[in-house]
Amino acid sequence: MTVWTEHLARLGATLGEASLHFSDAASEARAATESTIAVPLLHLGTIRSVGPDSAVFLHNLVSNEVRKLEADAAAWNSFNSPKGRMIASFLMWPEAEGHALVLSADILPAFLKKFSMYVLRSKVKLSDASADVALIGVAGPDAGAAVQAAGAELPAADMKQTLAASGLRCIRLGETRYVLAVPAEAAPSAYDALLAAGAQRAGTAAWQLTMIRAGLPLITAPTQEEFVAQMLNYELIGGVNFHKGCYPGQEIVARTQYLGKLKKRTYRVALPAGVAAAAGTDLYAPDFGEQSAGKLVNVAPTADGGAEALAVLQSSSAEAGDIRLGTPDGPRLSLLALPYALS
Repeated sequence: MTVWTEHLARLGATLGEASLHFSDAASEARAATESTIAVPLLHLGTIRSVGPDSAVFLHNLVSNEVRKLEADAAAWNSFNSPKGRMIASFLMWPEAEGHALVLSADILPAFLKKFSMYVLRSKVKLSDASADVALIGVAGPDAGAAVQAAGAELPAADMKQTLAASGLRCIRLGETRYVLAVPAEAAPSAYDALLAAGAQRAGTAAWQLTMIRAGLPLITAPTQEEFVAQMLNYELIGGVNFHKGCYPGQEIVARTQYLGKLKKRTYRVALPAGVAAAAGTDLYAPDFGEQSAGKLVNVAPTADGGAEALAVLQSSSAEAGDIRLGTPDGPRLSLLALPYALS
């Protein structure tokens, strides 16, 4: 255990391999819905890209603009296969000597190994910085006040970030949603300050629920190389730049954007109470018969014993409204609203 995880255990956290919870799923989901929560983001990891060529190196590999990314900005980004399928999705921001990439911890080691193969003669060094930086998510109506109480300066707008003298970085993902990147040794005091300001302790699933409701997907091991960026609404949340140069999969992503009608999108869905499901589970609809009409991307429990999920679905199936989980006659899912329009 690290100093950070030992502190969380003393606060009552039950720790998994890359997750945690403080209470039962329903209680934490209720807190995510009704209160301001502070969540140690153990399910995420951080890669650092350091060196004079960091911006150019990354720019040539990922879906979004990097060379012109402002010092106080953050951006959603992805690394894709040559077939345009997303290998990893991540939150990126510039740092003094390079960039930070935050992605799902379960894919980080393999992603870092694959990404490092492209370094060649570039003056850049990639490393797993997960042990050096603790990530804390803060969400809810009083999130801004709690973040300030922890010593962070609030970013002026969405997808902006600030860096305090203490080394505490704050990235704003929405009006009531922030990610704090804290030096690992300072994480216990920062977390205690959030709690003292009124934020409630909550675990991994509670944060995932807030991200699902924001329509912000995360690629994990079960969904790697399943989706082109637009299937995950990535261009709608600012994760794709169609005016930058080539990168792996760029031709497919561009063709999807400009030729023909996009057939799949990410929708928010509700699962009935008592029904278990996981990322990567197939979805079915009458218009596709025995053939899968989509997959679950991220799933989190709700306070009523059910769950909410982001799901990539055939748009025709979503419009018909009869979506089934796991088999063509499986439990029926309900469509829920997203905070942005699907175009």
